[in-house]
Amino acid sequence: MANTLKTLSDGDLVRKYLASFHNQLKFIKTINRQYDSRFAVEGAKNGGTLLIKDPNQYVVTTGAVMDVQDIVETTQSLTVATQKHIAVNLSSLEWTLSVDDFEEMHINPAMSRLAADVEYTVLAAVYKNVFNMTGASGMASNPATLAAILNAGVKLSQGLAPTGDRSLLLDSVAMAGVIGAMGIYFHPASTLEKAISDGFMGRAGGFDFYESNMVPRHTNGTRTDTTPVTDTSNATYWVNGATTMIVTAAGNALTYLAGDVFTVAGVYAVNPETKQTYAHLQQFVVRTSNVSAADGTFVTPLAIAPTIYVSGAKQNVSVTGAGSSALTNLTAGGGGAASAVLTQNLAYHRDAFTFVSADLHMEPGARMTRAVSEGISMRLWRGTDIVNDKFPSRLDVLFGYKTIRPEWANRTRG
Repeated sequence: MANTLKTLSDGDLVRKYLASFHNQLKFIKTINRQYDSRFAVEGAKNGGTLLIKDPNQYVVTTGAVMDVQDIVETTQSLTVATQKHIAVNLSSLEWTLSVDDFEEMHINPAMSRLAADVEYTVLAAVYKNVFNMTGASGMASNPATLAAILNAGVKLSQGLAPTGDRSLLLDSVAMAGVIGAMGIYFHPASTLEKAISDGFMGRAGGFDFYESNMVPRHTNGTRTDTTPVTDTSNATYWVNGATTMIVTAAGNALTYLAGDVFTVAGVYAVNPETKQTYAHLQQFVVRTSNVSAADGTFVTPLAIAPTIYVSGAKQNVSVTGAGSSALTNLTAGGGGAASAVLTQNLAYHRDAFTFVSADLHMEPGARMTRAVSEGISMRLWRGTDIVNDKFPSRLDVLFGYKTIRPEWANRTRG
């Protein structure tokens, strides 16, 4: 009896490519994913920007007298403008392969490469928005104890992140240390339930553990712990809505790089709901890189996150000791020593980050096919080269990403 081989139709093909691409993802599979079809609809494009509403925050009043407060809704803009693709040029002979052979020879290798590029693109950008960091006193080590993992969970809980949907993304070096030191804590039932998830290692300390070598590394600026910031009583920079901080006496050409974490003496974090002051200093992250001028002062203020709120419904800091210059603590209370290169292992809740995929345009008459799976859209576009008996094809994804709740994420060290 003759063999019957399944024809590689365009629809089947793009679905197999997309399934393979999705299976290769680790970080993106564990964060908030959204699909937006408006980009491919003629006459209904939204300019490549989505608006995401921030959660409303309120002030509680004590007593019988009503104190009415206005509801002021705020939004964040998310740009869907990153396009990645893999292009292949296959012969007519290769198109006659069976589905299984074609998948092994072409689909899985191509999607592994594309998925790695997309994941690294997202991770290399979003970690720089995360201002929480634990293990600052042991910055040279990876998290290798249950205590280190629990400390990361504390940061998320203090930011009021839900206890479910928490993940820990570690590179292979960190994962080896964790498994060796605390493997007995992993929940075997959870491992069995999610054994088909590539990169999933187990669950412990309130986190699902994932291994990925797409975890980026951060190089600290040359800044030092002797750099003072503007007096905390300065009404210009320590007010609600402030997003910059003046750094003075920085030294000759010392640098702050985007992603550097620091604290300010006397500036404490507060509980987002009760507004009670925590015992630890609020950590800040540099949003854009700055280089000091030759005279030791910055040409522009240092752009920082989170946005400063000293009172009201959005209060996130409590400033004490106003009236004296507060020093930035970079090594002991922040991102580590000057110029250090450190792996940015991440602990996070699903909704700390979002990944949005959108439909690319489909040209009428062109050999194009599109598929959508679990919030990710992929387009296959095939052509022909009659001279060389080749069939060039490209697979594209269009996406955007955003850190929408940075307080629900933490950069995790030992």
